[in-house]
Amino acid sequence: MKKTTIIALSGAVLALGACAETQGPWRTLRKPVAAATPVCDNFQSSVYFEQDSAALTKEARMVLSGAQTQARGCAVKSVRVLGLADAVGAPQANLALSKRRAETVTGALAKVGFSKVDIDAVAAGDAGAVAASGAANPLRRRADILFELQAPAASN
Repeated sequence: MKKTTIIALSGAVLALGACAETQGPWRTLRKPVAAATPVCDNFQSSVYFEQDSAALTKEARMVLSGAQTQARGCAVKSVRVLGLADAVGAPQANLALSKRRAETVTGALAKVGFSKVDIDAVAAGDAGAVAASGAANPLRRRADILFELQAPAASN
């Protein structure tokens, strides 16, 4: 009985092996595989900063690199960077800090592949940083980036 099972399994393996069209461990393709077209939807990213800082963190650099990857293969119509600050400190200092954050992000975007794109950088300071309850919003220590993309022009 064991001998019959082994013979049957051996026959099945040989039959399956004969059906496969391979040379080595990988299948040989007869036709090239078409590359998928990129999805060119607009998207937004946010880069967060430490309190009283306009220096990019490691995580912020990863976000910017990810944005470049997400825009790959698309035509970038526009990029808008909005620097924000929380309500801790004087309003003028917060406005200056949010400007520095927007400028930092703009420079970093150029380094990760957006150098040929006209980037609109604006600053809001601490406007809107206090909730209706009067509590300061620490998540305003960021720059928001809006990417407007379009599919690349088709080549004939």
